Amino acid sequence: MPDTKVTLDQIVSLSKRRGFIFQSSEIYGGLGACWDYGPLGVELKQNIKNCWWDFMVRSREDVVGIDGSILMHPEVWVASGHVAGFHDPLVDCRESKNRYRFDQMLAYRHPSRHDLPLFAFMEDNPSPAEAKIKKMAKGAGLEEFEVIPLPNIAEEDQARVIGPDATQPGTLTKPRQFNLMFKTHVGAVEETASVVYLRPETAQAIFVNFKNVQQTTRMKVPFGIAQIGKAFRNEIVTKAFIFRSREFEQMEMQFFIPPSEDEKWYEYWREVRMNYYVNQIGIPRDTLQWAPHPPDKLAHYAKAAADITFLYPMGWQEIEGIHNRGDFDLTQHSKHSGKDMSYRDPETNQTFTPKVIETSAGVDRSVLMALCSAYHEIEEVGEDHKRETRTVLKFHPNIAPVSVSVFPLSKKDELVDPSKRLENELRGDGLRTSFDVTGSIGKRYRRQDEIGTPFCITYDFDSIKDQSVTIRHRDTMEQERVAIDRVSEILRRKIREWSQA
Repeated sequence: MPDTKVTLDQIVSLSKRRGFIFQSSEIYGGLGACWDYGPLGVELKQNIKNCWWDFMVRSREDVVGIDGSILMHPEVWVASGHVAGFHDPLVDCRESKNRYRFDQMLAYRHPSRHDLPLFAFMEDNPSPAEAKIKKMAKGAGLEEFEVIPLPNIAEEDQARVIGPDATQPGTLTKPRQFNLMFKTHVGAVEETASVVYLRPETAQAIFVNFKNVQQTTRMKVPFGIAQIGKAFRNEIVTKAFIFRSREFEQMEMQFFIPPSEDEKWYEYWREVRMNYYVNQIGIPRDTLQWAPHPPDKLAHYAKAAADITFLYPMGWQEIEGIHNRGDFDLTQHSKHSGKDMSYRDPETNQTFTPKVIETSAGVDRSVLMALCSAYHEIEEVGEDHKRETRTVLKFHPNIAPVSVSVFPLSKKDELVDPSKRLENELRGDGLRTSFDVTGSIGKRYRRQDEIGTPFCITYDFDSIKDQSVTIRHRDTMEQERVAIDRVSEILRRKIREWSQA
């Protein structure tokens, strides 16, 4: 397993300091699990979405896009199973009043000392339980306890479980089901008949528009429909910065296929999507791995499923799911709406309900992955000959918020004016640029390193004579002299040929 040294605290600090991500409504104390993207963050996020869209839609002949509404007819969510089954089992601690996901809790239980309570903890944070055991276990050592999932404990034993954050013995309530969808109302009067939901996923807009898209584009199965959009889940347990939040964006594609070809296309899209992260946005392969869903853990609609996981500071976590959804969704919507969702093959004249392979990635999780993967601290000798740490974000140029920054060597007009013209020309060529004239060249380099700019260009006094500039490379710090009229061409070639340093 590769070693990850970056901490989440470092990423949060950098994100605030450099304008990537801020706490939502921060001046009012913030709103939990909601985040605002700053000037650099919104560029990074948009670049990630653009890369996905270019790769999944614009570069393919068999995928088209839509942009579905956030509010949909409430029967959509009845048909999809979200109204009846989109729940988390929750428990409350009677002493601390905190709420937890019951299915994500473990418990320390002594196999023979039934006079001892059970000590609960969240599976990713056992320290509160260990501290309680040392204080309350009456001489029993930590090594004597067994750890088991809390849902596996008999109901009568669950009644004596001490909550993770309880400061004194305080038991958990029985688990209750809590629907994760946000409710709102359409119209002026709040009544039961006017209830609608903020969509908890973007996939259903694709399914209900299957016939519309197929008939208007005359696409032949197999083909895909892609969408990037907001989704909302009333998560009780949020964690890890932007990894799990209540308002988030998804990048989804539903690929409609003949019933007999689901296994072939499932494996195809698994390979395509894994290669995408390595080749298109520069995530090292050894920080990615597959996590197949066990048969007993599959969603009710899925025949097979596997997650691409990334080694975040908090461990291996999902960034994208690849699912063989079968024909569940189209069949359900046909049944509930009374509309035929089948497809007739014009070549064989066969009519069938297509099966679906889904690829579903989180935009915000991809942003966090990009930040964590790119973050490096490099120790070197500074301008004053003292050792210092240089923070570098080694973004792939495809997603870097700034592609190239232009520096005049001094603030004199004879350097500033042509430098600014060069920056404008590069921006006009489609490169993401910035202009920095403040501080020494070394300090300017470090500012750009910390926000992940791959290339910096210095326009000096020799540039006036030889019409050349110096390009400095972020990852190697190598410098090369190139003609001004070839800068755009050279930068574009370097971006195309970029490889992980």
